[in-house]
Amino acid sequence: MLRLELVNNENKYYEFISELRTNPLIEEGFTEKVEEISAQQQKDYMKKYAKNYFVCLSAGEPVGYVGEIDGDIRVATHPNYQGLGVGYFMINELMKKSPSAYAKVKIENEASLKLFEKCGFEKKYYILERLDATQPL
Repeated sequence: MLRLELVNNENKYYEFISELRTNPLIEEGFTEKVEEISAQQQKDYMKKYAKNYFVCLSAGEPVGYVGEIDGDIRVATHPNYQGLGVGYFMINELMKKSPSAYAKVKIENEASLKLFEKCGFEKKYYILERLDATQPL
């Protein structure tokens, strides 16, 4: 069993967050795809939002992050630690700090849907997009 701890985000975790955010094994699950994040882009983003993020540690090593921007939850667990309760722990800890936060989850991201439902969330809205808006009806 993992001993997990949620800590405030610090400069020393910025690179971990950036690497996890662009990890090809998990980036498919994000609602917005990011090709690459430069060190400067990450530094600028973290200057603005660092206080909104928390890092999950196991034995002193970062294994995931969670945060919220304008109420929207951002969560990622390192692939080596998925399925071990890290995401569940992070979301529940975040909800103690931000009880009105919500999650936008892609319909095809079944793992995240199950995770958020396990944490007490319910589906409320569907956002529908045309796949090819350039084609006439």
